[in-house]
This record gives sequence, structure tokens and C-alpha cells, in this order.
Amino acid sequence: HGPPGCGKTLLAGAIAGELGCTYFSVSAPEIVSGMSGESEQRLREMFSAALEAAPSLIFLDEVDAITPKRETVSRSMEKRIVAQLITCLDSLASEAKADKSVIVIGATNRPDALDQALRRAGRFDREICLGVPDEKGRERILQVLTRKMRLDGAVDLSFIAKKTPGFVGADLTALTREAAAVAVTRVFNGTPHAAAQKEEMDLSEATAAEAGAPVADAGDDNHNAQGGSSPTADAVAEGREEGADGCGDASVMWRAQHFTPEELEPLFVTMADFQTALPNVQPSAKREGFATQPDVTWDDVGALQEVREELELSVVEPIERPERFRRLGLTVPAGVLLWGPPGCGKTLLAKACAAESSANFISVKGPELLDKYVGESERAVRQVFQRARESAPCVIFFDELDAICPKRGVGTDGGSGVSERVVNQLLTEMDGAEARNSVFVIAATNRPDMIDPAMLRPGRLDKLLLVPLPGPEARGDILQAICKKVRISQALRDRKYLDTLGRDSRLDGFSGADLASLVREAGMAVLREMGSQSQDRNRAAAAGGEDDDDIEIKEKHFEAALRKVGPSVVGEQSE
Repeated sequence: HGPPGCGKTLLAGAIAGELGCTYFSVSAPEIVSGMSGESEQRLREMFSAALEAAPSLIFLDEVDAITPKRETVSRSMEKRIVAQLITCLDSLASEAKADKSVIVIGATNRPDALDQALRRAGRFDREICLGVPDEKGRERILQVLTRKMRLDGAVDLSFIAKKTPGFVGADLTALTREAAAVAVTRVFNGTPHAAAQKEEMDLSEATAAEAGAPVADAGDDNHNAQGGSSPTADAVAEGREEGADGCGDASVMWRAQHFTPEELEPLFVTMADFQTALPNVQPSAKREGFATQPDVTWDDVGALQEVREELELSVVEPIERPERFRRLGLTVPAGVLLWGPPGCGKTLLAKACAAESSANFISVKGPELLDKYVGESERAVRQVFQRARESAPCVIFFDELDAICPKRGVGTDGGSGVSERVVNQLLTEMDGAEARNSVFVIAATNRPDMIDPAMLRPGRLDKLLLVPLPGPEARGDILQAICKKVRISQALRDRKYLDTLGRDSRLDGFSGADLASLVREAGMAVLREMGSQSQDRNRAAAAGGEDDDDIEIKEKHFEAALRKVGPSVVGEQSE
């Protein structure tokens, strides 16, 4: 079992190929029939055929579709299918001979959905988790996927593996295919007669348009032709068959067959092709709502040097250099609680910490886990930790922890017990009842007094780090980090205006979020100033007599923003 695309089906086929036995592969939903008794009959026939062809291997893909927990289903047909599969599995032990055995492999990405009777010894008695590959695993997968590809000598697969956190085998396959497509497009557009062919195509399109015939978009043709994952001369020639199946347009394949071997000689996949393809391939985990590695670095975090050092020691070091902890005989820290006023950068710190360690990142807002149905909230907590274990090394970030982990016994949930059950489940997961396998927890709150004390004991969130409001010097560092990608006057940068502004007493009590709001408001002041210009100037700009290259934030815009933006943290929150 494991997340979609991690290679469960491929592994089953490889096992059958290595053993050289008869292979029965079936998707579990294909067994289900609307006629009473027909589904059970199909199961019996498949197992009988496997026994006759023994030694053989039966692979049931998406097995959870026909093996739900019988106490939760209402239709008798589903219960009968589960009972029939159990009977068939039991019969294999008695009917199969020593030299003619039958192996049954099931695959699912929801192992908890299977009926418990199937998971005992003698049935599906061995459970193997195929998780999201780590960096070294991704590099090995890329080596296999690119064995038959013509790669440029400068292609660094280890660098690509480092830049693809959260990618499973299917995602890496899509990446290599996309890179090959980019290479085909690049080489085709760079051939000497590509321009001449384009002129011929334009002429034929013009003729067709005059005749009233539909015209295909050459750009779409070129894109659709990018189907091969092995960009060789043979692959381009064989691409004509793909065009017939809809994977490439016939016109492009017709043009491809006129390439000479000399023109196809430079057809290599380069590092630039992979870098171009990477933004176009989204990892499966991200499509399912789980974040992968955040695009945040320590450079984006202003000040907070002491907190950063503690996080590096508690999270980054155990991920990058676990052998040091093993040599000292130390256990890896379980979790860190960041607490402090709102807007001080707790979430930003957690993201930067995950990115610095090249770990996957799962962000959970506290209230997202709560559900009105009994057991659903606890299941959501288990799923988060299970997915983190599959994606290890992984950092789980719980924002607003006080919302899901309040003190037990104070009646905060109206007597339903939901909060207490969620707290108990969190404590169980944090306690290491199951191996954490390089899963680190970072939580954030501005109300540590509301969190259940059991969560804060050693072994769970045993390190509490205060993220305070920034001081004068820290405010200058934060403004520098915020304005790295903001266009401000060069004169302000030359005289270190941002450092001076950070020490301004008018910014006392400002959090990092308030400073970001200040810079945003200064930018809005620039836009308002532009909008108030004369109508003649606007017409001149529209006519091309003036451009926006001189737009920048100046000191007067910061002064205007200071009159509108104030500190958001007041009273007890700042203490």
C-alpha cells in the first residue's frame, strides 16, 4: 500500500516477471457486477484458473473497492464479495501444492478501509508500505527512467532529484516525458529548414482558409507531437503511429519524417530541458491538497536568529546528519512549539525550516481536522501522520494548535467529547506509538496556556520557542527581507533608509505582518499617485509616450503608509 503513483502495480508485474510464473492482473472494480452472485462467480473462476496454471500470481489492484469493512456497508452484495474473497484465500492454503503455489498480491492506497478479517495471518498477512521516495530514491528512479534517453553529458540527475521533493515514480515519469517533449520542440524549431517548413505550412493554411476548410493550429500540433519519452531518431520515426492514435498530429509527424540523420544528431535532452519542464509537472501530493517543499528560504526570514538556530538544531540537523545523533546515543527531538503574538513569523519559520532541510511539508490548520461525525476527526489526524510517514523526511506544521488540542475536561466542545478524542489521538501519534520515521512536528499558537499540558511534556512538543515582537534592529532586517523583491528607490537603498525606518519609534509594537502591510500600503500609495495624474498624461502613456519603468516606492510613500498602518498586536497579546 502507498500513495497513488508510487509503483505498486509496476512492482507486482516485476515480481511476476522475475519469478517467470503465470500472471493474473485484475482491477478489483472489474469484478463487481450488477447481477446477484455474478461477482462471487468471477472471483471463484479467477482463483480456479490461477490454481490450474500454478505456480501463478494474482494481482488485485484497488482491492479496497471490493473489501470494505462489513460492519460499515449496507448492501448484502458487498458483504458476500468480502466473504467470497476470504473463502478463496483460505482455500489456496489447502488446495495449492508445494511446487504449484499461488501468490496473491493486493494493492491499495487506503489500507485502513479493508475488512479486518482480510488482514490476519494466512490471508493478506504481509503488509508493505511503498512511501514517497526520498532524494536518493528519486535519483535511482530517474536513472532507470532515462536509461534509453539520449542525455546531454551535463544533465545532473542528483540535482533534479533534489528539486523534486514529493514526486512519486509516476510524477518523475511525467517529468522525463515533458523534458523529452521540450527537447523535441527545441531541436525541431532549430533545424535549418524549420523556417521553410513553417512558410509552407502558413501558405497551405492560407490556401485552406480561402477555400473555407478548417485549419489546425500549428502550435497545438507542435505541442501534441511531444509525446516520446525517448527522443531518438527511431522514436521520432515511430511517432507516426502515436499520431494515428491521437498522441501527435499527422502533419507534424509528416514533417518529422523528412528530418535527416544529421539534423537529428543534436537531439539530446539537456539540463535546460528538465528545468523548463519542471514547473509544468505538479506532484501528486500537491494535487491531493498536501504541500510539498515550500518555496521559502532563511533569506526570506528577517531577524529571529536565535529561533532559527534552535530550529536548525532540532529539525534540520536530524534530517541532514542523523548519524551524529546516533553516535551520541541521542533520540531525535519529537516536536517544537513556536509561540508568540500573531504575525511574528511562526508560519514562515516552519516553512523555511522544511525548505532548508529539503523535507516535504504538510501544513494543517487546526480547525480543518474537526468533523461532526464520530471518529472522523481522529481518522483525519491518523491520515496526516500516515501521509507524513509515507513522505518522510517530512515536517508537519500545526497552525493554531490550541484549536485542536485544548485542555481536556474543561467542556470546550459542548459535551460531545470530539476535542478530547482528537487530543488523545494526537498524543498517541506524537508519543511514537508507531515509528515516526523522520517525521517532525512544528506547532504554532499565540495561546500556549490553552494547550493540554500532556502535549508539552518531553517526548512530544518538548521544545518551546518564543517568537517575540521584533525590536528596532530586527525591524530593519525584516524590512530588508520584505523589500528584496519590491521596487523601491535606489536612493533609499543607498542611504540604508530601511534600517533607519526600522528604528523609527512610530514602528514600536509592529509585528512582521504589520511591516509587510506597511510596505504593501506604500506600494498602494504609488498606484494612487499614478491614478491621480492628469488625463493628458494617461493618454500619453496609453499612446506609448510614457512607460511605467520609473515606478518605484519613495520616502514620501512610506510616510503616507505610516499614517494609515498601525500595530495589530495590542494589549495582552504583546506581553
